[in-house]
Amino acid sequence: NQCILIPLASLLLSYYVHSASVSTYVPVSTTTSGTTPTESFTTTSGTTTSSFITINATTTPTTIKTLPPGSTTTSGPTATSTAVTTTGSESWWLCNCTKAVCIEDDIVQVIPIICNPPPKPTCANGLSPVPVIDKDGCCWHWECDCYCTGWGDPHYMTFDGLYYSYQGNCTYVLVEEINKTVDNFGVYIDNYHCDTRDVVSCPRTLILRHETQEVRLRTAQPNTLQVEVTVNNQLVALPYKKFGVSIYKSGINCVVEIPELKMNMTYNGLSFSIRLPHSLFGNNTQGQCGTCNNNTADDCMLPNGNIAVNCETMADHWQVVDPSKPQCSPGLVPTRPPSTTPTQPCKESSICQLLLGSVFKPCHAFVQPEKYYAACVFDSCVLPNLDLECSSLQIYAATCADQGVCIDWRKHTNGVCNHECPSGKEYRACGPIKEMTCKTRGQNDTSTKQVEGCFCPNGTMLYDSGVDVCVKTCGCVGVDMIPREFGENFTMNCQDCICLEGEHGIVCEPHVCEQKKVTCDGEGFYEVTEVNPEDSCCPLFTCKCNTSFCTTKAPKCSLGFEVHSYIPSGQCCPAYQCVPKGVCVHENAEFLPNSSVFVDKCQNCICTNDVNVSTQLNIISCEHVPCNTYCQPGYEIKPVKGECCGKCVQTKCIIHTTDNSELILSPGDIKNDPQNNCTIYSCIEVHNQLIASTSEITCPAFNEDSCKPGTISFLPNGCCKTCAPLDSQTPCAVRHRQDFIVYNGCRSVDRVDLTECEGTCGTFSMYSAEANSMDHSCSCCRETETTEKYVVLKCPGGQSLSHKYIYVESCSCQDTACSRPETSELQSNEENDEASTLNQTTRAISLTSK
Repeated sequence: NQCILIPLASLLLSYYVHSASVSTYVPVSTTTSGTTPTESFTTTSGTTTSSFITINATTTPTTIKTLPPGSTTTSGPTATSTAVTTTGSESWWLCNCTKAVCIEDDIVQVIPIICNPPPKPTCANGLSPVPVIDKDGCCWHWECDCYCTGWGDPHYMTFDGLYYSYQGNCTYVLVEEINKTVDNFGVYIDNYHCDTRDVVSCPRTLILRHETQEVRLRTAQPNTLQVEVTVNNQLVALPYKKFGVSIYKSGINCVVEIPELKMNMTYNGLSFSIRLPHSLFGNNTQGQCGTCNNNTADDCMLPNGNIAVNCETMADHWQVVDPSKPQCSPGLVPTRPPSTTPTQPCKESSICQLLLGSVFKPCHAFVQPEKYYAACVFDSCVLPNLDLECSSLQIYAATCADQGVCIDWRKHTNGVCNHECPSGKEYRACGPIKEMTCKTRGQNDTSTKQVEGCFCPNGTMLYDSGVDVCVKTCGCVGVDMIPREFGENFTMNCQDCICLEGEHGIVCEPHVCEQKKVTCDGEGFYEVTEVNPEDSCCPLFTCKCNTSFCTTKAPKCSLGFEVHSYIPSGQCCPAYQCVPKGVCVHENAEFLPNSSVFVDKCQNCICTNDVNVSTQLNIISCEHVPCNTYCQPGYEIKPVKGECCGKCVQTKCIIHTTDNSELILSPGDIKNDPQNNCTIYSCIEVHNQLIASTSEITCPAFNEDSCKPGTISFLPNGCCKTCAPLDSQTPCAVRHRQDFIVYNGCRSVDRVDLTECEGTCGTFSMYSAEANSMDHSCSCCRETETTEKYVVLKCPGGQSLSHKYIYVESCSCQDTACSRPETSELQSNEENDEASTLNQTTRAISLTSK
C-alpha cells in the first residue's frame, strides 16, 4: 500500500469535502502518575483523545507523481504542489496538533489531538507543580521543579523540601550533576563565621560555573543586601549577557539565568534560591541541596552515594578546594557541627510570630511556614543582635511570591527589618520581576509573579535595565545619568549634544569656545586658566597677580615711622612709603600718645597728640618734679646727690623737756632746764650724727646741821650745796652714782656704778667717759686709789664695743694743783678732739644721762 503526502491545504480541502465519511478514533490513554514522596516520580501526561478523518486523496497526472517512500519531487515549472509517497500505517504531524496517518492507497486519516488536564501531583517540597509541554508540543504534564533555598546563618531547604541548618566555614557544593550532561556546571557557596564566637555562619559568595564562565555573587558588606557581581574575576555591570548566561537585577535579588538549561538562581546577600527544571535535572543532582527526585529520603547523600544520618553531617563532606581557606580541604575528617539547639531556652523574637500569624496567613495554604519559623527562632536565640531572623521572613515571603502570593510584611516589624531604597526609588513588597523600561514598554509581560525591591515611583519608569534612572518621559540618558527629553539640547563632556528620537539617541559635536587671548604685561602678572562659571567647558584666560614675583623690597623706616604699601591702579607690585605712626620717640624707643616718657627723674614727661611739623613725630611735654620746701623744726633742706629734690636733714638736736616742751639746740650748745638747774641739756655732733643728752646733777648727801654757820654755799654747778662738815676729819670722800656711759656715740646698756671724789675741801674729781680720764676741779679733793673696769657699749649701728673706765676706790684732800693731764694712754688725739666739746659740759658737774 502506498500513500501520497500532499500539501496541508489539499488535505484540509479533502477534509471538508469528505466530512461525511469521518469516523471517530479513540486511542488508549497514556497515564503515568505522580506519586507520593516515598515513591519514584514520573511525569503525568494528560489523557489524549483523538479523532481521525478518512480522506480519499486524488491527484492528477500533471500535478502528482508517485514517488518511492521517503522521497519528494516537483513537476517542473507548472507544478503547484509537492507530494510525498508513504507506505500504509505511517503517520506524520501537521500543524495545530493535527496528525495524519496513511491507511491505504489514496486514504489518509487526519487525527486532531485533544488534551484533557492531567491530575495534579503533590510536590515533596510543598510547592505547586508547574505545567510542562510534552515533547509532541500539543499536550502537557505536571512536574515538580527542583527548588533549593538557603538563608540566615545558614538554613537550607533541599530540592525536595528537607530543612536543616549547617554552620560550616568553608566553600561547599550546592548543586552538581551526578552524571555529567552539561559542560562544567555547578553551584557552590562560600560561608563565613558571622559572629565573634565562631558559632554560626552566613553565606558570603554564591558561585555558578557554566562552561567557560564562573559567576560570583558576593556580599559587598556583611549582613546587607549589597551584592557585587564578577565574571571570571572581572567586575561586571548589570544587566550582563554572554555565552548563554544572563545576569540582571530583579527587585532586591540578583538573578542569574541560563535559558538553555531553564535554570534560575537568585541571591541578595542574605538568602539564595536555585531553580532547576525536573525534565533536565531530575534524579541527577548532588550536593548540599540534595537529590531532586521528589523524595526526601536520599537528600542527605554523601559524595560516595551513601546516605548520611542527617544533612548536617552530609554537608561537611561537600567541601571543595578554596585557596583563600587553606584550613578547608576535601577528604579531611569533618568537624562536628555546632548544636543548632540553643543551650539555654529563650523567648523567640516577636518578629518570628509574624510567620504563624495573620500577616502571612494568605500564604499558609501554598507554603508551610513551620520550617521557616524554626529557623527564625534559632537565629533570634543564637544571634539576637544581628537581626538575622529577618532573613527567615524574607525567604518565606520570596517563596510565597514564587507561588503567586505577595506579602507586604516589613511594615509589621517595627522598623527592625526595614529596607532602605536609594534616592529616587520607593520600596514595594510586590513589584514586577522585570521592571518596565522605556525599551520594553508596550511589550506584553506574561509573568504574573512579583518580587520585593526598590522600584520607580508611580508616573515614572526605568529608562533601561542597565541605566538605573527613573524618567517621566522616555528620552535619552547619557553617561551623566541625567534624563533628557527628545529635542533637548545640552552640554555633556564638553560637547554640544541633542537628544534625538531614533536609534542613535544622543548626538554630539565638539563644543566651540570663543574667547580672546590675553597678554599679561607688568611686573608680578602671570597668565592663569580658570573655570568659567557660565561655561565650564570653555576656560577663562585671565591675568593674575603674584606679589612673590615682585623685585621691589620694602624700605626700612626710621623710628616712629612704618612702611605703608599700596598698589597703584593697574599694577600688581606694591609701592612703599614711610608714614608716621603717631608716636613719640625718645632714646630709640617709641611711646604711644598719653603714655609716660622717662627723660630724667627730675621731670614728669608725657607723649602728647601734638605733632612736630618738621619731624612728623608727636611732641613730648615735660614738667619738673615738684619738691617739698617745708621741714620740721630742727631740720633743714639739704641737697642730695643724684636726687631732684633736697631732703629734710636734722641739723639741730630736738630735746623734749620735763614739761613736754621742745628745746632746740645747735651742736655744742649747753642749756639748763628753765625749771630745774640740776638738769642740763646738751647737743654734740659725732661723725655727722647729732647726739642729744640730758644730764642731771646728783647732789651728795648734805646735812646743813653739820655745817658751820656761814659755810653753806653752792657748788660751782649751781645746784648742790656744800659746807665744811663739823665732825669730818676727811672732808674729801668717795661719792657713788648710777649713770649711763656714752662714748663715741655708743652707750652702755644699763646704768653703771660710777664714783667720784668730793668734799668740803672745795674740790672734786669725776670720770669723763668721752675723755676716758678723770676731770679735776681746782681743788685738792683727789682720788688716792683707783681701779680699771670694763663695760659693754651698744652703738647706733647695732655693734657692741668693750669700753674701759676708771673706778675711784678712795679720795683724800691733797694740796696738789688741779690740772688736766696732757697725755693719756687711754685716749687718742682724735678722741680728745671729739671729747673737747663734751668736757665743757661735764666739768665741775656730776653727770647722769638718761
